[in-house]
Amino acid sequence: MVMEHFYALIMAGGGGTRLWPLSRKDRPKQVLPLTEERTMIQITVERLYDLLPPERIFIVAGPGLAAALRENVPELPDANFIIEPEPRNSGPAAGLGTFAIAQRDPHAVIAVLSADHHIAREDRFIESLIAAETAALEGYIVTLGITPTYASTGFGYIKRAEVLAHHEPLTVYRSAGFHEKPDAVTAAAFIQSGLYSWNAGMFIWKASIAIAEFERQQPVMTQGLQRIFRPDGHHDGNHNGGPVDVMAEWEQFPKQSIDYLIMENAANVAVIPVDMGWTDVGTWGALFEVLSKTDDGNAVRSTNNTHIQIDTHHTLLVSDRMVVTIGVDDLVIVDTDDVLLVCHRDRAQDVRAIVQQLREQGKSDYC
Repeated sequence: MVMEHFYALIMAGGGGTRLWPLSRKDRPKQVLPLTEERTMIQITVERLYDLLPPERIFIVAGPGLAAALRENVPELPDANFIIEPEPRNSGPAAGLGTFAIAQRDPHAVIAVLSADHHIAREDRFIESLIAAETAALEGYIVTLGITPTYASTGFGYIKRAEVLAHHEPLTVYRSAGFHEKPDAVTAAAFIQSGLYSWNAGMFIWKASIAIAEFERQQPVMTQGLQRIFRPDGHHDGNHNGGPVDVMAEWEQFPKQSIDYLIMENAANVAVIPVDMGWTDVGTWGALFEVLSKTDDGNAVRSTNNTHIQIDTHHTLLVSDRMVVTIGVDDLVIVDTDDVLLVCHRDRAQDVRAIVQQLREQGKSDYC
C-alpha cells in the first residue's frame, strides 16, 4: 500500500479535568494507563503502526506535557512533537500541526486524531482511514462519523447526504451539516432518521485544502501561523527578517474547537459512518463503560485488584489500596495518594466543577 504522503496528527493537549483526581495538570489522562496497562497516548500511537511509520506520526501538545509524551512514545522523532506555546483548544492546535506538517511535505494528507479515544475494532478504524485518505485526495475534508448506539445528548452529530463512493465495507457520503449537542427529543429524532452519526472529532484533509479553509475562515490566525512558519523553515523571524514573538501571535488566536473554527462552515465535507467500537474516554462514566465488569457489574482498575465487596453493584473503583464496599450501587470511587473521590455515577460529569472550585480556593496543588 503506497501512502507516502499520509500523516497522523494526534492532539494531546487536553487537561482531562473530568478524570480528576487521577488526571492532574502535570500528569493528565493522555499519559495514564486507564483502559489497560499501556497509556492512552501509547495506545493511540501504536494502533497507527499498521498504516504509518513513526516518522509520519506527529503529536501536538503544550510545553508542560512534552517531556511526559516523549517518555511514553520514545520511538517518535523529537521533531515530531509540535509544542503549543499554551493551550488554546483544538482549533489552534490543529492549525499549528497542519502548518508544521505542510512545511515538511506540501503534498501531505493528514489524519487529525485525539489521544484519548478507545477503539475496540482497530481493524475497522484502519480501514476507515484508508477510505478517508482516498476521499481527501479527491478534494474532500473527511470526518469519521461514529454509528450511534443510543440517542446521546453529549455528542455533536453529522448528517449525511448523497453517496460519494464505496470502499467496502464502508461508504463515503457528502456531509449535510454538523449539529451541536442536541436535547433529548432532537437526539431521538436524529437516531430515528438513520441519517446521523456522532461527531468524534476525527478529520482527514489534504494540508493544502485545510490551509485554504483556514485562510478563508480564519484569516488573522492564518497570517499568524504563516509568520510563525517562515518559508525558509525557521521559526524565529518574519518575512521582513525581524524577530517573531510566537506567544504574541498565539495569543491572538481564538480559543475555539476545530469543529467551530473550521469544520462547521467548511466546503466539500464528506462523512464516513463507521462502527469501530469507539468511546471518548473523557469521564469516569465513559471509563466504566469501557472496562470489563464483574458478575455484579462492577469495574475495577487496580494494580493488585484488592476490592472486597458485599452487595455492591455497577460501581467503578480505581485504587491501588484495598477498598471495601458494602451495600452501595452506581458509585465512582477513585483513590489517589492525596485525594479520595466518591460520587454517584450519574454525577461524574460534575468532577470538572470541583477542579474549578479548587482553583478558585487557591488549592491548585490538588489540580
